[in-house]
Amino acid sequence: MSPFHPSSPALNIVAQPARKPARVVRSLQKGLHTRAIILDAALGLASHMGLEGLSIGALADVTKMSKSGVFAHFGSREELQIAVVMEYHAKFEEEVFFTAIREERGLPRLRALYERWVRRVSEEIDSGCIYISGAVEFDDRPGPVRDALVAMVNAWQAALRKAIEMAVQCGHLQADADVEQISFELHGLILSLHHDARFLRRPGAAGRAGVGFERIVQFYAAAAGRMADARVTAAKVAKAPKVSKTAKASKAPAALNADKPSRVGTAAKRA
Repeated sequence: MSPFHPSSPALNIVAQPARKPARVVRSLQKGLHTRAIILDAALGLASHMGLEGLSIGALADVTKMSKSGVFAHFGSREELQIAVVMEYHAKFEEEVFFTAIREERGLPRLRALYERWVRRVSEEIDSGCIYISGAVEFDDRPGPVRDALVAMVNAWQAALRKAIEMAVQCGHLQADADVEQISFELHGLILSLHHDARFLRRPGAAGRAGVGFERIVQFYAAAAGRMADARVTAAKVAKAPKVSKTAKASKAPAALNADKPSRVGTAAKRA
């Protein structure tokens, strides 16, 4: 066989890319590890201070790195902000979306998406939701950071609408259910939860968000959906370990714990 034939072993050997030296691989791995550390610190800062609060200098202080070292991984403050948005979205997907889609299609999956969304927002009461705070910061500021935020939020809302559409197709929601309206109402409940729990520090916000979801279900659900929802919920309750009321209260954020009055409420009573 000619060495220039397409199937010649000689050509196969030549066509194989050269392997990178071990020191190059280690260097790349170290760079990715360092970038991940910086990004994690940036996500923490952005959650408390907003995307506009991010700066190369602040990150250098937190990570104990030089400004040039931080700059080398992102290049600019804008690139850093976009990277944070994408990292937040990736974590949101992992905690809310990918765990929920393991549930049965229809109303059980829609419930799982919403409950995990509420849980995520509840856990962010002391830090803040970048989707929500970012919308306030960049609602009237065109540019790449706003574009990244809009793209991530649209991606999540599209996934939510898809879950609602599937619930209609499964016969779990009424055939004439307004998908856009349901999505709008669910998003409105989340915004109210974030506002009342984080800004007003009003107790019971998460519970009200749950009541709101149940009312939406009662309004739009079909008989098959109620049956599937009840069956899946009953199975989860049966499998769940029993947790004492004391343990539940200790785990709840202060703003979500109805047994603990807010500082403002306490001051008002004293006045």
